[in-house]
Amino acid sequence: MARRTLSQNFLVDPAAVARVVRAARPRHDGLVVEVGMGKGALTQVLAPRCRELIGYEIDRHLIPGLRLRLAAHPHVRVVHQDFLTARPPLEPFAVVGNVPYARTSEIVDWCLRAPRLTSATFLTQLEYARKRTGDYGRWSLLTVRSWPDVDWQLCGRVPRGAFRPVPRVDSGILRLTRRPRPLLTGAAERAAYERMVELGFSGVGGTLYASLRRAHPARRLDRAFRRAGLGRDAVVAYATPRQWLVLFEELSGTPG
Repeated sequence: MARRTLSQNFLVDPAAVARVVRAARPRHDGLVVEVGMGKGALTQVLAPRCRELIGYEIDRHLIPGLRLRLAAHPHVRVVHQDFLTARPPLEPFAVVGNVPYARTSEIVDWCLRAPRLTSATFLTQLEYARKRTGDYGRWSLLTVRSWPDVDWQLCGRVPRGAFRPVPRVDSGILRLTRRPRPLLTGAAERAAYERMVELGFSGVGGTLYASLRRAHPARRLDRAFRRAGLGRDAVVAYATPRQWLVLFEELSGTPG
């Protein structure tokens, strides 16, 4: 039986498995790291599509069955370990996984910190995927802050009936892709952008303009907001990542 303490909802629909693998786009010559192998539904489809696969599974009861089921794929390594305690590979790699809803934020943070990560494709709670990709028309601090390095995409919805046991809500296919060339270059420039974003999301004054006004003169701020297509009454969540980059160009003097 699935263990509630591990938030286990196993993916059982072959069509949903195929959609996740298509969104992940594994490379035949690449390394894939799988988060939460479960019973191996994703693993068995990913395995023929990559050079090497390292799969992490925290539930010891599932390990023998996984190793037996994947014995025909010697390039697949089943690791009984909490993924969050693993060290990122030293070579370029992609992450794929049907992740526990309760641990999604931690797993995403791990991926964002991994310097050689090329992409991460997850089945997450649909609300989380929509929130991080701006699908509600609003943008989160994490997405805006990481946007110069990472593109966030919602690649589809998977109905709750595709899992056993059936969860209470639908899932979304969330894909993070590290940009081959960051939109901002240099540590100092990136740090300045992050400080501006943190200030903008501070909530002081009730509007994005009021928050940024604490660090920038009104004349320059007015010019930046006009160029970005933002009104002085704009609420921070409704500024798109691209508008943030325009603001940064104007407020920092960075050439556009």
